[in-house]
Amino acid sequence: MTTTNGSLGRLFSRYRSVPIVYRLAIAFVFGVIVAFVVGPPAERLAPIGDLFLRLLEMIVVPVVVFSLLAGVRRLSPAQMGRVGVYVVGLYAITTTIAGIIGLGLANLLQPGRGVQFTGGAAKSAEAPTIKEVLLGIVPTNPITALAEGNLISIIFFVIVFGIALALVLDRTDDDTVEAGASTVFAIAQAGMEAMFTLVWGVMEFGVIGVFALVAAELAGRDVGAILALGSLVGVIALAIGVHIVVTYLLVIVLGLIGESPIAFLRGAKNAMTTAFSIRSSSATLPVTMTDAEEQLRIDERVYGFALPLGSTANMDGAAIRQAVTVVFAANVVGQPLALGDQAAILLITVLVSIGTAGVPGAGLIMLTIVLQQAGLPLTVVGFVAAVDPILGRIATMNNVTGDLAVSTLVGKLTGSIDLDDGVWAD
Repeated sequence: MTTTNGSLGRLFSRYRSVPIVYRLAIAFVFGVIVAFVVGPPAERLAPIGDLFLRLLEMIVVPVVVFSLLAGVRRLSPAQMGRVGVYVVGLYAITTTIAGIIGLGLANLLQPGRGVQFTGGAAKSAEAPTIKEVLLGIVPTNPITALAEGNLISIIFFVIVFGIALALVLDRTDDDTVEAGASTVFAIAQAGMEAMFTLVWGVMEFGVIGVFALVAAELAGRDVGAILALGSLVGVIALAIGVHIVVTYLLVIVLGLIGESPIAFLRGAKNAMTTAFSIRSSSATLPVTMTDAEEQLRIDERVYGFALPLGSTANMDGAAIRQAVTVVFAANVVGQPLALGDQAAILLITVLVSIGTAGVPGAGLIMLTIVLQQAGLPLTVVGFVAAVDPILGRIATMNNVTGDLAVSTLVGKLTGSIDLDDGVWAD
């Protein structure tokens, strides 16, 4: 018995040593095999897949509330100063541009068009106008917004409340008020850590959930559903390439800084290749900071603030991923997105990126949030999990490149970069 338990323990440890995104991709492959080999009887696995989707829905609101409240603390105006205002402003601008590029190319190329393979229908029967989207940002009752899962209103209130609480904490002389505000932020931080633990558990079950979801959805269908994922990867890769070349290299480096894009790429190559390899902005941070100091010659007072913040709050690659994927989801469901829907998607993508963790797999949780806001079935999450290892690599490389581009520009704007040394000297 002891030998058996030891063997099972070693087997489980070996299973757990494989990154979760790869296990999800393997589960997808097995689900496809079962769907095409077994056929319609595989639809009996649907309840297991539905349970996975319900677990995802369960964690969306608390993840948004805790992660945003914890993230907003880092954006306190009193703590940031001039450098911080530049950094946060530029991060917001580049993320918005990334979302626009993603939506623009997705609408032009229409990934997933002509292939309908997900069950369930979109929840929004009538598309909102841009006016309704803008007015809908502000909740008349935050508690009602929480109860109804109105994500865009929840995000707005949490950000505004968090900034107000941060200002109170920075300005108050009352020890009781200071202790109370600090406690709220401490609870948010603890809640965020607890939610990440819960997310880990949900994603572990997701290995089984994705298998069941894919097997049930593809049972009795043709191979076109699988090939459609290739169009999703292609459009996202193209959008990220356009964003890196146009936004970072041509506009920021060449246009605003007045330096060679080739020199910038030489200075950022270590961070870019590391980010592509390990799929984590946070884990790449030591390499990114080394490139900023030794290669790009940025002053520590700039990169010491901009890069740690960017590793969690600057998610241009994620913005592109979500923007393209939500159009893909609308296409495979058979319900095109109106302009008002896309404006809401762009806004929620930019706002929710503040609290998105810079770790592998975070993109799937963010996708759940965006799909829910768009009223689209979460079934798409199970299919996107199959290509998440690819999408995660290119999106993370984009994020890190953006962090360094913004840091370089802020260094130029504040006189905190030596453009006569490092890669610039070559």
